[in-house]
Amino acid sequence: MRKLLVSHPTELVLILVIAAMSLVLSLLTERFFTLGNAFDLLNISAVNIIFAVGLLVVLIAGGIDISFAVAASVVQYASALALAQIGGGDWVSGLLIASVFGVALGLINAFLIHRFNIISIVATISTFNIYFGLLMFFTKGVSIYNLPDWLTTRVIVYEREMSDGSWAEITLPVVVMLVCVLITWLFITRTTTGRQLYAFGDNPEGARRFGINIGAMQYIAFGWLGLMAGIAGLMQAHYAQEVVPNAFYGRELDVLAAVVLGGARLGGGKGSVMGCVLGVLLVSITQNGLNLMGVSPFAFKMIVGAIILVAITLSSTRLEGLFGLVAPRNRQKSGQDKQGGAR
Repeated sequence: MRKLLVSHPTELVLILVIAAMSLVLSLLTERFFTLGNAFDLLNISAVNIIFAVGLLVVLIAGGIDISFAVAASVVQYASALALAQIGGGDWVSGLLIASVFGVALGLINAFLIHRFNIISIVATISTFNIYFGLLMFFTKGVSIYNLPDWLTTRVIVYEREMSDGSWAEITLPVVVMLVCVLITWLFITRTTTGRQLYAFGDNPEGARRFGINIGAMQYIAFGWLGLMAGIAGLMQAHYAQEVVPNAFYGRELDVLAAVVLGGARLGGGKGSVMGCVLGVLLVSITQNGLNLMGVSPFAFKMIVGAIILVAITLSSTRLEGLFGLVAPRNRQKSGQDKQGGAR
């Protein structure tokens, strides 16, 4: 148990916080602790979790991307137009088209960062505005409602009738989210490229000296986020049954807060899929609880801002020390490593 506490402190703290919040909300509201609400949370959180595991890879590699949510909106619109051109398509062609568009937009960010040596947050703030400006200019803010039947037909994976006659449902986006979570976990923990991303994010110069291709790491990280953004965009269109140009505007801050809260370090080299998912769930539970209590949605924005501030201020190392989850020997070794690095 002690070993588990030391190796996964952030995840365990998040689990405890989620459990405590769930208990409090179940006492304050009648509907929170119901199967229907739990399934609704999963359905609503699915798209953000897909975004989050993509952003996690970028953060591990030492970058940051502000444009992924707007990129997903561009993918939604472009995919809808492309599908109309080929006669409607199906799930295979839809996922393929959305993935290609998403990866392409991610690679544009990587190209700007690597080729022109631009700081990632500056580059992606620029592409955020470019993508959104072009999208609103060409679409004039008009939504697309005429989507293929296969995309708008709700796919219910599991359903259960409740005592009040309503139905609790798990829909397709949850299954797609689970697949994205699994393949991201396998990618960053079970492949050589994943380990190289951690090494690159932790020490870019050291990684370069060990022969890791810096450009490849950036293209892979931002390309992976682009892939997840493309899939998330298609899942949102399926869930909402329409394509709205500004549907994801502002979503990037919610996701960033959740991923950083889940233990991903903005400096790179640290982060886990489990922490990432727990961070998104914590933010979603907070929003859900505030809605059930009738609290103004503007309060949630304030809370997200506070979450970002606290998560950045309290790095994972400080959280571990705060809860006494780091063994003294590990602290001593960390201090020796820092002294050795200083020399």
